[in-house]
Amino acid sequence: MPVLRAIRKLEYLELLGLFFIQGAALGIWFVPLSPVLDAHGYHGIKPFAFAASAVAAFISPLFFGAMADRHASPVKVMRFLALASACAMALATTAIGQHWPAGVVLGLIQLFALCAAPSWSITSTIVFSRLADSRSQFGPVRALATLGWMAGCWLVSLLDADANTLAGYTGTALWLLLVAYTFILPDDDPPKSDVALKWHERLGLDALTLLKDRDHRMVFITVALYCIPLASFYPYAPAHLRELGLQHTSAWLSLGQVTEIIAMFTLGGLLLRWRLKWIFCLGLGFGIIRFALSALDTRSWLLAGVALHGFSFTFVFITAQIYLDQRVDKEWRARAQALMSVVNGGVGNLLGYLGTGWWFAMCTTGSITRWPVFWGALSALVAVISVLFLLVYRGLPKPVGRAE
Repeated sequence: MPVLRAIRKLEYLELLGLFFIQGAALGIWFVPLSPVLDAHGYHGIKPFAFAASAVAAFISPLFFGAMADRHASPVKVMRFLALASACAMALATTAIGQHWPAGVVLGLIQLFALCAAPSWSITSTIVFSRLADSRSQFGPVRALATLGWMAGCWLVSLLDADANTLAGYTGTALWLLLVAYTFILPDDDPPKSDVALKWHERLGLDALTLLKDRDHRMVFITVALYCIPLASFYPYAPAHLRELGLQHTSAWLSLGQVTEIIAMFTLGGLLLRWRLKWIFCLGLGFGIIRFALSALDTRSWLLAGVALHGFSFTFVFITAQIYLDQRVDKEWRARAQALMSVVNGGVGNLLGYLGTGWWFAMCTTGSITRWPVFWGALSALVAVISVLFLLVYRGLPKPVGRAE
């Protein structure tokens, strides 16, 4: 028994390390991207640079999710994605630093997004497959990704790289570290099958059949819609912070990750006591409040809104991932998580980055942005999403050993 407990602790530590490194690699690129583009004269492509991740989410997650379910182990898939992400990030960072044409820079950012987009769902699949009880265990493990994201933000600000390409090169090194890390993870091959697959099955498009279930469909729709206002956070919160006199914006934005970690450790207990419906509503409620506080347009209230980001994110998105692990058959889980990446990272983020970019332009005259109007409208949008979810989602009538 002591040996078995030691093995399980080691496996748990491996999962913690996996999420930590990946979170740091993504955070160190995504959070300072807006000021880095501004500092190098690429302000005009900023909405499209952030939308690149959404475009990528339409293409690559389902394909790699189907691969992880049927053709190769998730660990091998993750290793390939991490290596490709490292190369693409290095190229995009060099292009920004050397002031290459805007179209080339945007193309390389899109290439990186194509490589990185499936990584969250593949990592989640690896972790879920090794947890005995995802409801109580996934939150604390996933919290390490948030800690990694925060560490990446702090490192950027510590290196004074909030607006220069050092952030991108540091992120490249972290992706290479993740490649090396995958070699210590168990390499379980997917089940073999002699059944000939159709083209849409090879591309993972058969995962769309999950949307036939009313509750599944409502969860996917809610997540996609909530991504629209949420997409405003990293492109426009840094500008608002700087306008209010707060520099080192990457570090300030990490306040949201502090509450995210608190929410991760709280989530397991809530899942054992509350219906999923009310946890989703709790997250949406925090979303309404966070944007409303930002609309007050003072330093203190904006930071309070940033801090609430973690609660709103966790109680919606992480709950949705656990919902899929509990309610979807095992042989479909990688594709289900991949479909969630398509819905939130693709549909939601594409509408969000382009839509909030348009809304920001509508609220801005010259160098003056009407922040109360900008954030206030997003708060109202989350309120509408909350009402829609309450009216349509049913859930299981009572807990039966699975999420309801």
